[in-house]
Amino acid sequence: MDAPRTHTNPRITITVPVYNERDNITPLHEKIRTAMVELGHPWELVLVDDGSRDGSSDLLDEIATRDPHVTVVHFPRNYGQTAAMMAGMDHARGDIIVPMDGDLQNDPADIGRLLDKLDEGFDVVSGWRKDRQDNAIKRNLPSRLANTLISRVSGVHLHDYGCSLKAYRREILDGVKLYGEMHRFVPIYAAWNGARVAEIPVQHHPRIHGESKYGLERVIKVVLDLMVVKFLFRYASKPIYVFGGFGVLSILFALMAGFLAIGLKIFAGTSLIQTPLPLLSVFLGAIGVLSILMGLLAEMLNRTYHESQSKPVYRVARVVRMQSAETA
Repeated sequence: MDAPRTHTNPRITITVPVYNERDNITPLHEKIRTAMVELGHPWELVLVDDGSRDGSSDLLDEIATRDPHVTVVHFPRNYGQTAAMMAGMDHARGDIIVPMDGDLQNDPADIGRLLDKLDEGFDVVSGWRKDRQDNAIKRNLPSRLANTLISRVSGVHLHDYGCSLKAYRREILDGVKLYGEMHRFVPIYAAWNGARVAEIPVQHHPRIHGESKYGLERVIKVVLDLMVVKFLFRYASKPIYVFGGFGVLSILFALMAGFLAIGLKIFAGTSLIQTPLPLLSVFLGAIGVLSILMGLLAEMLNRTYHESQSKPVYRVARVVRMQSAETA
């Protein structure tokens, strides 16, 4: 007989994206269930089927009919890990959200340690695969390089941005939308918005079933996404600073090229058609003007975006107000 489902909100939600992981699903569910029963907190497990084609979907549905803690979200096709994680967060009901991978390389036994660290007053706790069990050249080396670059650019220093096993307080994720490979950048969003971020070492097991879905090309995607994140954080509300700044520099270089061409004409007798400087000056001037116009257009779009949807350009942590004498 199917167990009745509970309608009370859980304290902890574990979210797991699943893509062609049929052999890993059952042992993963058992390990998560064992870990959460030992912790004793109300919990739920949200499994997101990212368009699997190996029979994972049917197995996920079977588990959901047997375990009242489990919710399964099915995608009609493969959208990628970030979209699956976003869906898991959207369907989570817990006050604390713990995403993890579905390949058994993350250990559910570490969830309790993440929660203990949260209880110390942190808002985000990120796992660090200190002893990572992956290919040293194909996976580990590019990961170290990417983590170093991300830490330096963002100013949020973590050893392992790629580790999916993390713990978030729910309010930290409010309003966060993820695209591309940006799920790894959530700690950066959180830190930039005033959250306290910590990192602890977690276990990492070698993959037993299936094969990794990621290769070296993922590093390029991460770098491009990092550029987007940095731009959005620093200049999303003032895009004219980027486009206008580039435009002004282009115009300055255009003027320098033009004056240099005139100087060569006057003092060295060099004809204007004998040097590319006049053409360079025209091109740079045109690029500068277009960049400034693009900046103005971006400013108009930014204001339309915020004002049409009544979106504030700030976040309030809390408000303290003295009670008035009339109501005292």
